[in-house]
Amino acid sequence: MIVVMRPDATKQEVQHVVKLIRDLELTEHIIEGSDLTVVAVIGDDRKKDGSVLEQAPGVDRVMKVLAPYKMAAKETREGKKTLVDIGGGCVFGGKHVPVIAGPCSVEDEDKIMVAARAVKAAGAHALRGGAFKPRTNPYAFQGHGENGLKMLAAARAETGLPIVTEVLTPSEVDMVSEYADCLQIGTRNSQNYKLLEACGKQPKPVLFKRGMAMTIDEWLQASEYILAAGNPNVILCERGIRTFEDHTRNTLSLSVVPELQFRTHLPIVIDPSHGTGHARLVPAMAKAAIAAGCDGLAIEMHQDPQHALTDGAQSITPEVLTELMGSLQRVAQAVDKDCSPGLACAAQAGAR
Repeated sequence: MIVVMRPDATKQEVQHVVKLIRDLELTEHIIEGSDLTVVAVIGDDRKKDGSVLEQAPGVDRVMKVLAPYKMAAKETREGKKTLVDIGGGCVFGGKHVPVIAGPCSVEDEDKIMVAARAVKAAGAHALRGGAFKPRTNPYAFQGHGENGLKMLAAARAETGLPIVTEVLTPSEVDMVSEYADCLQIGTRNSQNYKLLEACGKQPKPVLFKRGMAMTIDEWLQASEYILAAGNPNVILCERGIRTFEDHTRNTLSLSVVPELQFRTHLPIVIDPSHGTGHARLVPAMAKAAIAAGCDGLAIEMHQDPQHALTDGAQSITPEVLTELMGSLQRVAQAVDKDCSPGLACAAQAGAR
């Protein structure tokens, strides 16, 4: 259930609604928009009495949200997209389509700096790189941990690119949040509810990847854990699901873009690197994702993919990224969006 306040509702009237919600032994979540305020009512459906709330001063109307994910549902934002700013003018959910690029892993200080410079020179908007790496093989490279975070911070200090990096456990959330501009939750942790809640209790935006065997309903309900814990800045990331098909690493479902736009106000990013597993397929799927209407891309790039410690097969080179950025801009313009390079996105971020 959501309570839509009138545009002229006062703070006192909003707080009165909050008190009524708590009197019903329910929980409120206030969403303040540019035009009006919406109060989401969370808890046992049997206790939700719209007749009590709709009579309160300042209330415009009370609406039921039928989806099991209440705060992620599109109705909660009155159909308006959530804008998520990860810093450096990099905003997801508006007309501009930012590109996050970089290596799968932070390998050493020199290599991440070279990668960061290449990402910036190509015109991409944020730097990705794993300081902590969840690996299927326990003997494979697991990342540099906090030292890797420090390397990412040094790359940000030089280039100005906001950094996106993965967090694996609830105990590491505060540390990763201290260094990163956006925390990534990977496919293996997509239903680690304690981790989702911990990321919801810290202030940095969260890039939430779909589980490799997750339905859209399950994905959105999992995102609710982050939202309900208090963090409204969630970016959904489709990275492909596991199917019977074997010509790609995963099956990239681009149909999730219009489907999620129908269901939720959260911005949607596509990862064509994990979605295909082959560098040769990444440019085409990145362009297709923008044509489908996605709000951003997450692309793996490495200056020497053949010698990358992780996921070299799906990593494009800086040269390919540079050429791709030009193509992405042309595709974006064809669907009334913009993918202009670098910090030009700061000027475009507010455009709806």
